[in-house]
Amino acid sequence: MELLQAFVLGTVAQSSLLLAGLFAVWVTVPTRIVGILAGFGAGAMISAIAFDLVPESQVHIQMWDTVTWMLVGVAVFMLGDRLVDRKFGTAGVGGAMGIVVGSVVDGVPESLIFGIQIGTGTTISLSFLAAVFVSNIPQALAPSADLVKSGWRVGRLTILWAVVVLACGVAAALGYLASMALPDAYGDRAAALAAGGLLAMLTNSLMPFAYDRGKEWAGAATVVGFCLTMLGNS
Repeated sequence: MELLQAFVLGTVAQSSLLLAGLFAVWVTVPTRIVGILAGFGAGAMISAIAFDLVPESQVHIQMWDTVTWMLVGVAVFMLGDRLVDRKFGTAGVGGAMGIVVGSVVDGVPESLIFGIQIGTGTTISLSFLAAVFVSNIPQALAPSADLVKSGWRVGRLTILWAVVVLACGVAAALGYLASMALPDAYGDRAAALAAGGLLAMLTNSLMPFAYDRGKEWAGAATVVGFCLTMLGNS
């Protein structure tokens, strides 16, 4: 029963990726608004990294271990981003898919953490869960808007985000199983990996995307996203 609960939690927490992705198909969002939303999402992610992922990573492991796994997260993102660039190029679809790669590098470790927390009986942080759900909206809306403009149809976009969401559900289930098999599994390293991958994605993909489309308002939206997420953690 708890295994199914972990799968459902991981899927529901990341379901906003699919919902926001489909919204971009049904509703034409002005370019400036897409940029502002991307900036808001970037701010929310920075806050989640600072107040959730990094503190989560340091509960049971040393600082050097956190740093090591953050660098692993950077390497995973860069490898995925490089593969995307080779297939789609660095602009247009390639730039959008770079943000999708960041969603995977972010969502899978987060979901592992949820599964481990269920397995260990740790209280799920509602503020962190809300931050994950809300920050996913611009993280999916921004690249989806570009993919739609590049000719992607609803079926292809649905499959893309559905695979990401289901992968996160499976990751949560695996996190639960890991907590059963490994008594010392706490999700610390997964949190650090997600933090490193997210920071790299923010610099390489989402924040340039936000400024390119939202101009000076992207910076203001980033601060608003950061502050609202920070208040949610208070």
